Amino acid sequence: MTPASSELRRTLGVGDAVVVGLGSMVGAGIFAALAPAAHAAGSGLLIGLALAAVVAYCNATSSARLAALYPASGGTYVYGRERLGEFWGYLAGWSFVVGKTASCAAMALTVGAYVWPEQAHVVAVAAVVALTAVNYGGIQKSAWLTRVIVAVVLAVLASVVVVCLGSGRSDAGRLDLGVSEGVGGVLQAAGLLFFAFAGYARIATLGEEVQDPARTIPRAIPLALGIALAVYACVAVAVLSVLGSGGLGQATAPLADAVRAAGVPGLAPVVRVGAAVAALGSLLALILGVSRTTLAMARDRHLPGALAAVHPRFQVPHRAELAVGAVVAVLAAIVDVRDAIGFSSFGVLAYYAVANASAWTLRPATSARIVPTVGLAGCAALAFALPAASVVAGAGVLVVGVVAYWVRRWAAGGRAVGR
Repeated sequence: MTPASSELRRTLGVGDAVVVGLGSMVGAGIFAALAPAAHAAGSGLLIGLALAAVVAYCNATSSARLAALYPASGGTYVYGRERLGEFWGYLAGWSFVVGKTASCAAMALTVGAYVWPEQAHVVAVAAVVALTAVNYGGIQKSAWLTRVIVAVVLAVLASVVVVCLGSGRSDAGRLDLGVSEGVGGVLQAAGLLFFAFAGYARIATLGEEVQDPARTIPRAIPLALGIALAVYACVAVAVLSVLGSGGLGQATAPLADAVRAAGVPGLAPVVRVGAAVAALGSLLALILGVSRTTLAMARDRHLPGALAAVHPRFQVPHRAELAVGAVVAVLAAIVDVRDAIGFSSFGVLAYYAVANASAWTLRPATSARIVPTVGLAGCAALAFALPAASVVAGAGVLVVGVVAYWVRRWAAGGRAVGR
């Protein structure tokens, strides 16, 4: 049992939790993921989007059920540990911390690419430092800033949809639901688009800071996911109607290219600002989630125990936040955004696979196990449909984590693992 002095303060309601989830999902992914997904799936882009949404729904449902039962910081790290044993909880936590730390770097670099492309790494590091300071000041400040960011991004995306669908260059005939690139292409597109859906886990990782978690979390996760899906579907249809799957697949800045093609080039700079703001929102929520999982793992000594400290005034895991911010800043200074996103996606899907496996153990009834079964199978399928380099890098990171775990257990005297 964690001492009361080290527990986090419950201040977030349903609305705040939904905003945190939206800030994670409706971020840079929608500005960047559509083009590579269209390139992979061709005319099957919308099918890929639907498939990603189904897997995300299963994951969200499993996460909501587990979060209501185990309302503590750490998300699937806690669920896997409690339902499957210590090793599986550790593996989920490792996948999340490593994968999402890379996602943080990717989002920071996205900010840099839109704000000042020639100095993208410098801007990225500055963004990480600034948002780490915001998070350090308390969860309510983070939730307030996320609410502002979400409002700005939704306004920009609504403008893109209205401009594209209202232009004379919009053609419903471009919304082809064929499978021109085959099933493999659709699965790869779904895996890439899933990256943009993954933010709802941030609600679960904040389980120790929401009011009445048994009621709040199961309501907030599906709400956030549903809103994000509606936004993504509208944007995808609008952009496809102007560019088609071929043009979209070749676009470097798909939403900016779409408004130019729709005959409103003056909106393109606004879209660029929206993309930068969206990436900031994702980065803010990602740092929140990674630091909370780091806190949970530090409490169990899977990471240095010093990272489990909670600030006496701000009631945040300040050492974990500073450590995560420092690592992300270093990565943002040296890595390439495509490399960061590659193995991040694999790690995120591994994380959700453990969540679904954990939810499968909650009820013995066959009907109650359908959703986690579909979610687990979907995570595996999308993970191994990713580009080969991403699969190899992601699997390699998981192996490193597994070896570190067993070395630590061996060094500690081989105490029994699991429960």
